[in-house]
Amino acid sequence: MVRLPLTPAEVERGQRLGALLRRARGYRSMLDVALASRISPETLRKIESGRVATPAFPTVAAIADTLGLSLDAVWAEINRAERAVEDQSVLPVARRPSLVS
Repeated sequence: MVRLPLTPAEVERGQRLGALLRRARGYRSMLDVALASRISPETLRKIESGRVATPAFPTVAAIADTLGLSLDAVWAEINRAERAVEDQSVLPVARRPSLVS
């Protein structure tokens, strides 16, 4: 099976995921979090470093559960920068006056 190269957006999303998980792990050791998540420490290290930009959903779910993160929060965080870029690319439209002051 041939794996297609990742797009720049996928690589950036993987880096944001890794940074989020590193921050959420805080002072907990990588070994403790990996074992509690039932993944190898090497897998966690690769995800946190962005080397694995598109980890399997069950892997992300297990790590998020171990760190006490909701999957909705993880998804929102890793897609935040993409939405900001998309929002900037949309042409401004005329706004109607607000009824609420």
